[in-house]
Amino acid sequence: MNLEFQLKLKVINIILLLVIPYFTFSQSNFHPNSDGQKIDHSYYSLSYNEAHEQAEWVYYFLTSSMINGSYERSDNFRNDNKVKTGSAFKSDYYKSGYDRGHLAPAGDMKISGTSMSESFLLSNISPQHSSFNRGGWKKLESQVRSWVLSEGNMYVVTGPILSNPIGTIGSNRVTVPSYFYKIVYSKSNEKMIGLVMPNQKITNDLKQYVKSVDYIESITGIDFFHQLDDDYEEELESNVNLKDWNFNIISKPSNSSKKVSSKQCSGKAKSTSSRCRNMTKNDNGYCHVHQSQSSDYSPPKRTNYIGRCTAKTKKGTQCKRNASDGTKYCWQHQ
Repeated sequence: MNLEFQLKLKVINIILLLVIPYFTFSQSNFHPNSDGQKIDHSYYSLSYNEAHEQAEWVYYFLTSSMINGSYERSDNFRNDNKVKTGSAFKSDYYKSGYDRGHLAPAGDMKISGTSMSESFLLSNISPQHSSFNRGGWKKLESQVRSWVLSEGNMYVVTGPILSNPIGTIGSNRVTVPSYFYKIVYSKSNEKMIGLVMPNQKITNDLKQYVKSVDYIESITGIDFFHQLDDDYEEELESNVNLKDWNFNIISKPSNSSKKVSSKQCSGKAKSTSSRCRNMTKNDNGYCHVHQSQSSDYSPPKRTNYIGRCTAKTKKGTQCKRNASDGTKYCWQHQ
């Protein structure tokens, strides 16, 4: 085997390693059927409902590798440029009284810096009461991870129930849902479960919120797992079999993987042309201030807005800078 052939083989192997995770996800085609804008990200898909400024469903194939990955929370909440009509803004949630609640949780997206970062896109966020987001909803997310770690990979669909909402928040009038749902399908074990939980403090056992998938379809108008054989789909979606699911043990992901270390930002300060001193864990090597200097930076959706930046400072006052050309935000708050 000559040297040139060996080099070509190595290149092919590297490409396969990069492509296979995305290919595997795209081929796991159990996307729900609905009317919103369908958007694919690296490890999850969603359907964006413009009228409610959030996803009506988020779908992904959850594996143990995604749970046991080494990437920690990035907390870089931002608008989703893939939403044609524009997604919600961080300012919509500011002092709203509601948490920015994940639909596809960050804890399920630890496999790469990209997947972790994309979980903080505001198309994947919905207004949740803090006691719900940090209590019952968090417990349910942990329970799903426990099932995957103990029984194998599973398909997950989750989202808000947008009928009869609590109200709206922010200038974009983001709907505050009264309930949230989650559906989990184990193809290998031929079982499916659905849960519907109120957007409030959860005091009951998770089993009390189990519902048939047929019921969730009736209150959302979404057709889940329609790709399955009709008879098989009817059997799975119409039944509630609590005995098939173990609610007693919630396993914690392994922490044996090496943590991602921070590194100095590669950006340069505009005033001094010196290298930025901020530390960052972002894959592209740039901190939140200098994302626009990255080669893979995508600018925010353009608008006709001209004037003062609409973002809020940490003190709660409006930013004093002028908005950048074609956006509602200055360079720092984009």
